[in-house]
Amino acid sequence: MERIWLVTGAGSGLGHAISRAAVEAGDAVVLTDRAAGGERDLTSAHPDRTAFIELDITDSARIDAVVAEVVERYGRIDVLVNAAGRAHYGAVEETTERELRSLMELHFFGPAVLTKAVLPHMRQQGSGAIVQLSSLAGAISSPGLSAYSAGKFALEGHAVALAQEVAPLGIKVLIVEPGSFRTNFGGAAVSESTPISAYDGTVRVQRAALASIAGKQAGDPAKAAAAILTALAADETPLRLPLGNDALDILTAAAQKTRDDQLAWESVIRSTDVDDRQS
Repeated sequence: MERIWLVTGAGSGLGHAISRAAVEAGDAVVLTDRAAGGERDLTSAHPDRTAFIELDITDSARIDAVVAEVVERYGRIDVLVNAAGRAHYGAVEETTERELRSLMELHFFGPAVLTKAVLPHMRQQGSGAIVQLSSLAGAISSPGLSAYSAGKFALEGHAVALAQEVAPLGIKVLIVEPGSFRTNFGGAAVSESTPISAYDGTVRVQRAALASIAGKQAGDPAKAAAAILTALAADETPLRLPLGNDALDILTAAAQKTRDDQLAWESVIRSTDVDDRQS
């Protein structure tokens, strides 16, 4: 049966690649983005199975209307993909409150509100899948990415609880954690905080390293999209899906470091219960 997808950030990057993969699999996709343009190759080539709705995910007042429009047109929403996002660089001290709040609106509050709006429809039909496009930076962070990571960390924590709540209702949740993929992330369009020279050796170095590989990243967006569709089709869909050799290697090393720290500090960690705890 044809599935109905609702994809944010579908005009570019992984959102566009996921939309293409879904259409080519025979499904119908409602592509959304804050402005029209990037979706036209798909809507022109597949007018019978695609539609575009303008949506700025940070405009929470418009989200209910968009969901209602999709349900009215197609009768259901089977897969929601929250893929809208952008990169920002700035040390914690450099990042303004306005910049931080803007990124939290985009990467956490917007997806959270849209997810909540879609849930009643999925719950009523007893099925569905929610894909939260996080990042390697949603599991670990690095200099200059504190504001970006904050939103992605929040999105993941929200999704972990959500997955447990909706599994009995027939709804899947998939957190995707891509490493470096050949999209415009890290390129010229990235926003940056006003620099403080004290952070040139950390934040600026990290920014330059990522900018230097723009357009040459190892990850293939089409293969990432195929992996996501494969995971959703599995009987046991994983909660988290890292994508790319870099993501898996870095996450594996981070998990080992955490375990090493736990073992090194085990006696201190275990010493903090009250002495008269009842057995």
